Amino acid sequence: MPQTTTAPRKKTRLMTEGGIFKNLLLFAVPLILGNLLQQLYNTADSIIVGNFLGSNALAAVGSSGSPIFLLIGFSQGVAVGAGVVVAQYLGAKDREDAQIAVHTSLAIAAILGVVLTVGGILVCRSLLVWMNTPAEVLEDAVTYMRIYFGGVLFSVIYNMAAGILNAAGNSQRSLIYLGCASITNIILDLVLIAGLRMGVEGAAIATDISQLVSCILSLRFLMRVEDDYRVTLRKIRPDAKMSARIIRVGLPTGIQNMVISFSNVLVQSSVNGYGAVAMAGFAAYMKIDGFNILPVMSFSMAATTFVGQNFGAGKLDRVKRSLWVTLAMSVGYTLLTGALLLVFRYPILHLFTQDDTVVEFGVAAMKYFCPFYFLLAILHSLAGAVRGTGKSVPPMVVLLLSLCLFRVAWIQFILPFFHSIEGVFVLYPVSWGLGAVLMVLYTWRANWMEHAA
Repeated sequence: MPQTTTAPRKKTRLMTEGGIFKNLLLFAVPLILGNLLQQLYNTADSIIVGNFLGSNALAAVGSSGSPIFLLIGFSQGVAVGAGVVVAQYLGAKDREDAQIAVHTSLAIAAILGVVLTVGGILVCRSLLVWMNTPAEVLEDAVTYMRIYFGGVLFSVIYNMAAGILNAAGNSQRSLIYLGCASITNIILDLVLIAGLRMGVEGAAIATDISQLVSCILSLRFLMRVEDDYRVTLRKIRPDAKMSARIIRVGLPTGIQNMVISFSNVLVQSSVNGYGAVAMAGFAAYMKIDGFNILPVMSFSMAATTFVGQNFGAGKLDRVKRSLWVTLAMSVGYTLLTGALLLVFRYPILHLFTQDDTVVEFGVAAMKYFCPFYFLLAILHSLAGAVRGTGKSVPPMVVLLLSLCLFRVAWIQFILPFFHSIEGVFVLYPVSWGLGAVLMVLYTWRANWMEHAA
């Protein structure tokens, strides 16, 4: 019986021709919307948890973020490396190597996902105890983390699949699938937490199921698309040479993510020392913080893909000009949203809790963070562009110096001179400023396009 093919047509979107601003904007907007959707369902978790389960449960879920990112940060770095490699092969129109890179990337993701599942479940309690998590919060935090890591495989595979889609210039698909996951998560939050009263267990289960949805949808598309990055299940296996290249490009970012996450764990430990109320206020603001940070990271990813494709095609003039365009978009966004958050700080924080003491801790954080997000935009825009050439070590060094070593030194030697939690809050803009200065100096002085790997 004759069959009609339903496979999607070719979807690679090369950015080696046409206006730079238009290309970057069309590519970045779906990434931004996708990340905002992802942050929306993370925020929905916290709003529903805070209003239905109380400030201790909000503190438990919020304080789990830093140790979770510590454990999964390496896999996210490898996904960035895979995206750079795939983007360069697609930009060079090298179908054979693009295919090998795609299937090797997914094999690596599956292996990392299994390792993280086992490791996360085993170490979460010890890690939370080491972080000085208060007794009234500890058990809920352990429960949340164990259930979360039970489904982390889906998250790792989705991140890798999204990296492949983004490398092909198809960021719209990531947006669609994150939208589906967000809707799933919010509905399940309401059913499991508000309806069935399952506590933090319900929040974690909702997150796992939503990640499964995005994982299935992205893999289904990759298996059906008619293009150089199409996935065939039987071809998913690690190629030794390609694995080495992906790891070489992704390893610096993976190490960077883990070490920076470790510094954030130390910061969270310092916040934990001020008690459950301070933890809840900080957790609420960190969800709001994501609406600034994630778009900045989206512009950085757009720069990485744009530079990767144009560097692969040998169009270095477009690479140089894209730096200024990315900076203008990212800095402009942070100045606008930072101002809006400051104006509406109280109504926004009251979405999470009606406890005025908790809200005041969140407001204090907001006053130190919001005016200075533009520094983070400069740092990550330049780092993303340099990373797109395959030269990921210099951005790693800058980010480790500013967002890790400096923060550790601050906590150990400067924080004791402060007698309030403001000593933790002021650390963030100071470290962003240091990183921005170092990244500007590197981009200005180094021949990073001539000697990129």
